[in-house]
Amino acid sequence: MALTPSNMLPLGTKAPDFTLIDTVTNEFVSLKDVLGEKGTVVMFICNHCPFVKHVNEEIVRLANDYRVLGFGFVAISSNDIEKYPQDGPAEMHKNAVKHNYTFPYLFDETQKVAKEYDAACTPDFYLFDADSKLIYRGQLDNSRPGNGIPVNGRDLREALDNVLNNNKQRENQKPSIGCNIKWK
Repeated sequence: MALTPSNMLPLGTKAPDFTLIDTVTNEFVSLKDVLGEKGTVVMFICNHCPFVKHVNEEIVRLANDYRVLGFGFVAISSNDIEKYPQDGPAEMHKNAVKHNYTFPYLFDETQKVAKEYDAACTPDFYLFDADSKLIYRGQLDNSRPGNGIPVNGRDLREALDNVLNNNKQRENQKPSIGCNIKWK
């Protein structure tokens, strides 16, 4: 497991469009389908990464807390499933059901979307405002497997609360750390 940080896509970047298969509904979902009135969170995750497993419950809790406040959520897995079959669509479906994902869990088979978002690791988080411009990217919080810090979603929650309260986003945004995306 290689520790890989986020690439930190430049703030202000317009959310790259996508249309990918939702592994739960087996229907295509596009960016416009998941946009929230207040903003949208795009998460790059996968099934096997211990960093994602560590935060899965908080991801679900956070999405449930903020969806009702006008935010859209979507998760995307872009890993090479030939080398990592546990990250394939059938296993993604099982994982989404097991963890009660209330957001689409999309499969990026060509890895094109991950490249357009300059995603580097799992988990990797992006918050776009109501105009689909990037206002936060980086970590969920300071917790990592084994470091003893509780998972609470503090950094991403603060960014979402800043949108709700019309506050300026923190300038010093910390990159996420996780497993590298498994490129083909």
